[in-house]
Amino acid sequence: MSSRAPTSLLLLKLLLSLLLLQVSLINSLRQETEDLAKQMQGEILRPLRRSKRRWVVTTLELQEEDPGPFPKLVGELLNNMSDNMALMYLISGPGVDQYPEIGLFSIEDHKNGKIYVHRSVDRETTPSFTIYFDVVSRLTGKHVDNSLIFIIKISDVNDHAPLFPKNEFNVSVRESHAAGQPVLQMLTVDLDEENTPNSQVLYSLISQTPLLKESGFEIDRESGEIRLLGCLDYETASQYTLLIRARDCGEPPLSATAMVHISVQDGNNHRPTFTQENYQIQIPEGRVSPGVLRLSVQDRDLPFTSAWRTKFNISDGNEEGHFDISTDSETNEGILNVIKALDYETRPACSLVITVENEEMLIPCEAGMLGTPGRKAAASATVLVQVTDANDPPVFHPRSLVVREVAGARPGMHLGRFNATDPEGSDGQIRYELVHDPANWVTVDERSGAVVARQRLDRESPHVNNGVYVIIVHAVDEGHPPQTGTGTLTLLLADTDGGAPRLHPRSRYLVVCESPEPEPLLIEAEDGGGEPSSDPLTFELDPTQAHTGDTWKLGENRGRSVELLMLRSLPRGDYAVPLSIGGRQGLSQKQTVHVRVCSCPGGATCAAEPLAAEPERSVGVLVPLVLVFLALAVALLLLLRCDYVNGAKRRRHSALHGEGQQTLIRYNDESRALSGQVGSEVRSQMPALPTHTAEGGAEQSAKV
Repeated sequence: MSSRAPTSLLLLKLLLSLLLLQVSLINSLRQETEDLAKQMQGEILRPLRRSKRRWVVTTLELQEEDPGPFPKLVGELLNNMSDNMALMYLISGPGVDQYPEIGLFSIEDHKNGKIYVHRSVDRETTPSFTIYFDVVSRLTGKHVDNSLIFIIKISDVNDHAPLFPKNEFNVSVRESHAAGQPVLQMLTVDLDEENTPNSQVLYSLISQTPLLKESGFEIDRESGEIRLLGCLDYETASQYTLLIRARDCGEPPLSATAMVHISVQDGNNHRPTFTQENYQIQIPEGRVSPGVLRLSVQDRDLPFTSAWRTKFNISDGNEEGHFDISTDSETNEGILNVIKALDYETRPACSLVITVENEEMLIPCEAGMLGTPGRKAAASATVLVQVTDANDPPVFHPRSLVVREVAGARPGMHLGRFNATDPEGSDGQIRYELVHDPANWVTVDERSGAVVARQRLDRESPHVNNGVYVIIVHAVDEGHPPQTGTGTLTLLLADTDGGAPRLHPRSRYLVVCESPEPEPLLIEAEDGGGEPSSDPLTFELDPTQAHTGDTWKLGENRGRSVELLMLRSLPRGDYAVPLSIGGRQGLSQKQTVHVRVCSCPGGATCAAEPLAAEPERSVGVLVPLVLVFLALAVALLLLLRCDYVNGAKRRRHSALHGEGQQTLIRYNDESRALSGQVGSEVRSQMPALPTHTAEGGAEQSAKV
């Protein structure tokens, strides 16, 4: 407890000290506040004093181009501090000691504020100067007041005339330029002060060359825009020269002039006219005639321009299109042509109305104003055409004959008849002449025009092109001179089989291995008659043959081929399958597919059959031959030499004819010798079987 007592006493003393310090501070602040209040009250009760300005400046303005004499007083400045002390004035800045003009301004020996200029000033070069004024004590040389910044303005005088960009101007305008429309905008520059009379410019037209009543020009006084009065005529005046003046409003006014050259470009303001309004010509019938008439025109516009070039039109009388008209680019004339032959009997005379106008649209000038474009009617001329009669060639009715015939038509067959008449209706006889028959197949009756076949018509002839053979015939009248017409006969030759499709050679004989489940066979067809068939082809089995429907069936049709299916397993042997193939335009024909069923030990190739019957067949063939030769030998011994020779010729003739004979052998022949031979030739695609006749001539068996 004795240790806590000193600590509490210490803290008590510390708190007492802090309290005394705070009281002292409060008393001090209170005293200061009272002193400040008394001071403020004294200031408020003190009377107010007016502060006088320290700088006094007179007007500083200088007129440009002042002639002097120099130096010349510009103005004066004064600082009121000079009442209390001796001052010295200083100036600085552009025009004093800085560019653009050093030494232009000065102050009088620094004792007073009088400012002088030493030479003339150009406002357009420097419109104003910014000058700095300072005042210093003469005793200490120190600044006693703030600097004064003042601007010396250079007043403008009218010392610059308006300026054109150039002295001469060249401009082109169309002859069709409308009145009141601008031609050229004149511009000038005046270097005097803007928005003052010195720089305000007014324009005027001093002169115009040539000066015409119908056409002229004017210029806007303020804007300087040159406009057209009236309308232009290139043929009257192709160029104008204007003298333009620009003058300002200063005192005294200054001005400048410029020349304006206006070139007129020719336009179409003159209508072309025919030099002759009526023409009469004669044209022979039956012929095309270029340049039967030339129509001349006159046009006052500039030659070889679109305003001068003409285009002609037949506005009436050419409904059937017998004529046309063109333009000669050099002479500007119209050239009338006959492009479709005329017929005297149909139309012996006609009248043509021909109009002419320019390539460029017409814009006429009427009473000093441009007229409506294209409103004025085009000039016209009338051409009376008389058709002269001429001998016309015969006319075929119809001009071309088309005859359809089957190739192989016999001689004497009537193929057709030509019919030609005289268009002039005369009673003279017409004669027919055959002029083109390269295969020499027909004759043409000279009087009736009947066409008759003289030879068999062969579609395979080299003169036939894609089944078409052309015959040309002339019809000649009895006129003076005789005239000839031409007619044609077109023969359309068709094959005797009608062009029906047929079996492809590789599908005529088919071989299949004997099997409980035989695979389908593919039968292919090809076009017949040398003309392409249209896919798909049709394939049908012939139901009239016995057992066909029980044994065979057709499968998928592939367009130009079909599958042949066996309905049951067939024993080895040869079978004929009757088939009908149809194609182009419904044409069809019946054909037979030969199918051989054989044994295939290897699984894919038919086995060869024994040829045991071959010796017997050889003996059977040789015995008749030996007998024939013996008979011939006996006959030769009995005949005379002459008769022998004749007999030999007859036998040779018989032998030659015997070689052309053939023997038809069927695959389903039950002969043992034949089946043996055929079996040996399965892998060689079943060639023809050779045999011999009793006369010794070798024959070739035909395949069915």
